[in-house]
Amino acid sequence: MKKLVLVFAIMLIQQGFAQVQDAWVFFADKENVAASLANPILIMTQDAIDRKTLQGTPIDERDVPVNENYITQIKNATGISVYAKSKWMNCVYVKGTQANIDALLDLSFVVNVEYADPSLNLFPGVPTEDKFASEEINSRITYNYGAAANQIEMLSGDYLHELDFTGDGMVIAVLDAGFPSINTNPGFQKMRDENRLLGTYDFQARTTNVSGTSTHGLKTTSDIGGFLQNQFVGTAPQASFYLFVTEYGPTETPVEEAWWVEALERADSLGVDVVNTSLGYQDFDNPNYDHSYQDLDGQTTFAARGANHAFDKGMILVTSAGNDGGGFTYVGTPGDSPGMLTVGAVDSNGNYASFSSIGPTIDGRIKPDVMAQGSSSAVIGTDGNVTYNSGTSFSSPIMAGVVACLWQSRPEIPNAQVMQVVRESAHLYNNPTDQMGYGIPNFEDAYLALQQLGIEDELLKLNFALYPNPTKTNVNISFPEGISEANFTLYSILGNQVLSTSISRNANTVNIENLTSGMYIATISSNNQKISFKIIKE
Repeated sequence: MKKLVLVFAIMLIQQGFAQVQDAWVFFADKENVAASLANPILIMTQDAIDRKTLQGTPIDERDVPVNENYITQIKNATGISVYAKSKWMNCVYVKGTQANIDALLDLSFVVNVEYADPSLNLFPGVPTEDKFASEEINSRITYNYGAAANQIEMLSGDYLHELDFTGDGMVIAVLDAGFPSINTNPGFQKMRDENRLLGTYDFQARTTNVSGTSTHGLKTTSDIGGFLQNQFVGTAPQASFYLFVTEYGPTETPVEEAWWVEALERADSLGVDVVNTSLGYQDFDNPNYDHSYQDLDGQTTFAARGANHAFDKGMILVTSAGNDGGGFTYVGTPGDSPGMLTVGAVDSNGNYASFSSIGPTIDGRIKPDVMAQGSSSAVIGTDGNVTYNSGTSFSSPIMAGVVACLWQSRPEIPNAQVMQVVRESAHLYNNPTDQMGYGIPNFEDAYLALQQLGIEDELLKLNFALYPNPTKTNVNISFPEGISEANFTLYSILGNQVLSTSISRNANTVNIENLTSGMYIATISSNNQKISFKIIKE
């Protein structure tokens, strides 16, 4: 009997090694790093360089593409198929048997393999058609919002439009499942006529045709950039757009997280300002790949890690909280990322919609961040007519468009400060709840607060410097001429003070080794002036 049990166990192990697995394969280095950083136009557009320069976002090794020779060698390896790549994390997403994937570790440039099934890592469901949507029945412009009036006016988005902040000059990327009829739909005719549809790409099919496998993306995009005279207006009706398919409707697998991160990287290199993603990940066709609540700490999942890099690169990412209020309950990934502005859903009266996923994250952070109308939201359908849908899929783009209009008013302000101003304008900011986070923002208040961030801060920023960033242990501060002492205060991304100390020209090092990994805001105060920096603690 013992022999039979042993034989059976060996057969199970062999069967496991023979099954197709999903994994990320990480590389040791990149090529031409110095040359690329010395001349960044080789690796990104001028728009991307201009945005990073304006906001003081560093161009670093993460922006350099993955070594294509390495990818070719992985593709040529026995039994391996490559589905996606990430320059920020210097890796590719592959499928193959465990034996064939493990064999990749013998390649000199491969430093680690991370399986989508956590049980296979040595170092530490039923698919749904629409994960976040359920169907229900240039001179200054004065808009007739039509069916979209309530969802815009709830946020005071109309106040920004009246000031002529309508998204003009802002670039928005929408990452979704499909945009059928985008090239013919009358709801996007104005966008097409004004050449504001800048590009499209399907990361699953590897084609510029973005019809995809769903109408979902077309509807979410309409809530930002759609326009039907006297019938419907999106929240950023003059913005420009990139549309990216990162979902494949018939299945639910972790490769969608990889495509999503790849699209973020493309967006950053193209100079995108705001990203809307009405998508999320928690359960998969293969339950071994499911994300547990413990995984949703904003640092563990591949999507959350990608979102953190995108935040660090200077974009504002807006995402749906999810529709698991009556199921899994909690906000999924990448909505758990501290770099995400995660949006839950309310009804037309501003009351919590019962399907909207709630917080907190496993590490106790407030999620969702803010709320917008997601119950019976007005959208433009594939036939060009106005209809109504429910889901946090629609509260997210409604919010993303207004955020883009707000940022248009002060595009030099870093993303973290803009996001914090939005949170502070919300009606529950002083008493956040698990269901609604900080509540419904008032973008009139947010606009007035953003304008109060003074010019003197920007001048001071040209002199003070903070390095290294990212860092694991110490932060050093260089002082401008004429200033010898200052106060250094560190806040969490949610505005909670975590450290405060005095610094001087001769004692300019602050130790943050004991802080948890993530994003922080540092303020340096001197001579009645204050300037803020974003810090990444690795």
